[in-house]
Amino acid sequence: MCGRYMITSSFEAMARLFEAEPGELGPEGIRPNVSPTEQVPVVLSHDGARGIELMRWGFIPQWYKSPTAGPLLINARSEKIAERPAFKEAIRTSRCLLPANGFYEWQGEKGARVPWVIHPAQGGLIAMAGLWREWRGPNGIIASVAIITCPANATLRPIHERMPVLIEPEDHALWLGERGPGAAPLLRPAAEERLVAVEANPETKAILGRRG
Repeated sequence: MCGRYMITSSFEAMARLFEAEPGELGPEGIRPNVSPTEQVPVVLSHDGARGIELMRWGFIPQWYKSPTAGPLLINARSEKIAERPAFKEAIRTSRCLLPANGFYEWQGEKGARVPWVIHPAQGGLIAMAGLWREWRGPNGIIASVAIITCPANATLRPIHERMPVLIEPEDHALWLGERGPGAAPLLRPAAEERLVAVEANPETKAILGRRG
């Protein structure tokens, strides 16, 4: 799964990489520990025009009576995504990208897990595949998003069995629906050399806190 990630690049850098117009994203700031239910930047395409918007990380299915009426859906497994009632419509019509500079996974037995930092080998931003929807509640509309995961590649497998699906720049248009159908083959592990994993240093462990 992917339960925490990091954002250290600016909104301007995101806009350049994704060729997107940033919306009302609020103040800049390094976010070394992005956590579920926080507002996160998401890249969308509306009629071929890309934008960056903030959404709640934690997908809210249409039948939830409130955002907390059921399990917190921060991830969607690629293998069953087209069959799950919560995701089967969104995977066809509401795909998106989540910019990140890396993510975290924990290794070891419960109560003594060690965090690892996974980041791109060449630095910069990665694009995690996601899907989103708007949930309409009594107090208004909440846009929410989930990160799609797949089996881990050889680099990550010793640490965790799953990883986020990464969409490379040449495939952004296909994933966002700008080049028509045919995005399903993109739901695969990243190339082994794309990422590196290092055990978190004491400072990072303090930022992440205890996760048993």
